[in-house]
Amino acid sequence: MKSRVLLNTFLLVVFIVSVTLNWLGPPDPGRRNIEYFPNMAHSARYAAFSPNPEFPDGKTLQQPEPGAIPRGYRPVHYKPTPEDALRAGEELQNPFAAAPARHLDRGTFVFTTFCQACHGAGGTGNGTVALRRFPAPASLVAVKAVKMKDGQMFHVLTYGQGNMPSYATQLSPEDRWNVILYVRSLQEQAAGQAPTLSPAQPALTPSHGGQP
Repeated sequence: MKSRVLLNTFLLVVFIVSVTLNWLGPPDPGRRNIEYFPNMAHSARYAAFSPNPEFPDGKTLQQPEPGAIPRGYRPVHYKPTPEDALRAGEELQNPFAAAPARHLDRGTFVFTTFCQACHGAGGTGNGTVALRRFPAPASLVAVKAVKMKDGQMFHVLTYGQGNMPSYATQLSPEDRWNVILYVRSLQEQAAGQAPTLSPAQPALTPSHGGQP
């Protein structure tokens, strides 16, 4: 106990002396401060593709270490196979399933921007691209799509399926989940009403090779 009191007293005295010295001797604003580690303050800079003598291969731009993950990137541990699509359906859950309206609003924007051209405004597969004789995608409000789990839809958006390409480079994981929310809202709107085909809208059959 006595040693602790002596240590605290010593530290208090050192603190008081330090504060007093700083107060009595304010630094001269015109005087340069002392640099303890000048190499850190004035480190050498190299352009990405310029020669660099600091590395054995003489290059500034270096290959990342095996297994390195870019900052902000979250890998998806699935393969682009139908089996892994089903596995994703069992294992992945939409983190925004009980989300506020802003996620649904964002999903609406994403669908209108990236999906509507093929799938159509109502998700029935009668988008502009399909009407130009490109193989029409299957309806997003059909029974097969309604039964498809969110994780499987996420897998399709990530890796693509059939004629649908991958959207992993265009859409962040959050936006993929957001647009799935909007697709679910389209399915809820279509529930209980039979789909009607306009004269310009082709009937969607497996022969078209489309998917959700």
